[in-house]
Amino acid sequence: MSESAFALNVETPTEFRLACPRCRQPFPSGRDLLRCPACELRFSRDGGIWHLLPPERELALRRFVTEYREVRHREGWGSRGPAYFRALPFVDLTGRFEEIWRIRAASYATLVQRVLRPIELQTQTPLSVLDLGAGNSWLSHRLSERGHRLAAVDLCDDARDGLGAHVHYPTVFTSVVADFDHLPFAGRQADIVVFNAALHYSPDLVVTLAEALRVLGDTGHLVIMDSPIYHDAVSGARMVREREHAFIRDHGFPSNAVASEGFLTHRRLRELATDLGLRFRLLRPLRWWPMRGHSLLATMRGQRERATFPVIVGRRRPWAASRLETRFGRRNGAR
Repeated sequence: MSESAFALNVETPTEFRLACPRCRQPFPSGRDLLRCPACELRFSRDGGIWHLLPPERELALRRFVTEYREVRHREGWGSRGPAYFRALPFVDLTGRFEEIWRIRAASYATLVQRVLRPIELQTQTPLSVLDLGAGNSWLSHRLSERGHRLAAVDLCDDARDGLGAHVHYPTVFTSVVADFDHLPFAGRQADIVVFNAALHYSPDLVVTLAEALRVLGDTGHLVIMDSPIYHDAVSGARMVREREHAFIRDHGFPSNAVASEGFLTHRRLRELATDLGLRFRLLRPLRWWPMRGHSLLATMRGQRERATFPVIVGRRRPWAASRLETRFGRRNGAR
């Protein structure tokens, strides 16, 4: 059943303005083939998915993508039929990861009720949304149902568990294989950028968030969803070590081919807010108190703190855009 909030009109653009991920030069329009007029890189759309990784980034990320796909297949993520994908995040028809999807569903409900609906009521127009870490694109599908324009961005184009699953949805959105630190989009065109259970994979949160802010409009919303956050950084580091040991035991490798920060802390969020000129709000999802209670109980028992998963919403401070352009513009090739 559609959740459509808006009827897209003929003047609403259906495609995002793509740009070269290496030099940020906007691409001339192309149906299934793009060529950068500045650095002459060529990119194609295959099976409905744009592949927009520069060759050097594809090489650097190849091992990570291979190991990630292998682990997900072994653990039983995904499906080959549309019913599974169309039920997400509310029901896991496989029954394998019901608790994880309960957390995701609570986060989604918080995103819609406390972030999206107020903006919809205020603007009364469809929004441009980047879904970063889209995975099988369930969030892009849900927000497209509401009438918004979506770009699903991920490194994995797997048909069972990645962007290739777009064929199972009745909605239309743009699917893009890309790197978070080299987003292939022209600047300041997104109303909302969502890191969808993905920001903690970043090697450098300042760089990754600055790149997202380059694409985000000056009055846009930056949303961090389903990344683990701790009060105590020691507990976060212990979680990362425990996860690596579990991967070695179960899969024969630690699954750390690309270094990442691995988790957030409340202190790290304050540092990021200062560095990037942001104000952050932490929204508590419906399942907040059980999560927080389990975390406090673990601490009382002398165990490491357990993560919680608030929905984190960032807005620029008025002076932030010019400061970020001065600091990151040259590195990002902004034009």
